[in-house]
Amino acid sequence: MQRIKYTVHGRVQGVGFRAYVQRNARQIGVRGYVRNRSDGTVECMAAGTAEQQAQLLACLRQGPPVSMVRNVEQQTTTYEPDDSFDIT
Repeated sequence: MQRIKYTVHGRVQGVGFRAYVQRNARQIGVRGYVRNRSDGTVECMAAGTAEQQAQLLACLRQGPPVSMVRNVEQQTTTYEPDDSFDIT
C-alpha cells in the first residue's frame, strides 16, 4: 500500500476538479481525500497500490476538460485514510 500526497498546480479550482478526482479515485479504488488549498492548488491524499496510484496520477495530470494542469508534485506520506475517498 502506497500513501502519496499530490499537490496539483494550474487552473484547478472552480472547474470541477475535486469532483472529477473523487469520481475517478472511487472508480480506481484508492482511499483518501481531495481539497482546495488557499494558495490556489489542489491537495490530494491517496492510499492504494502502485498500479492504482499510477492511474490516479494520470487522472490528476489530465484533469477535467476546463482545467489546465501545469504540474503535479508527489510526496510519500504516512497518511492513514478512512475507507472512502472524499472531498473536504
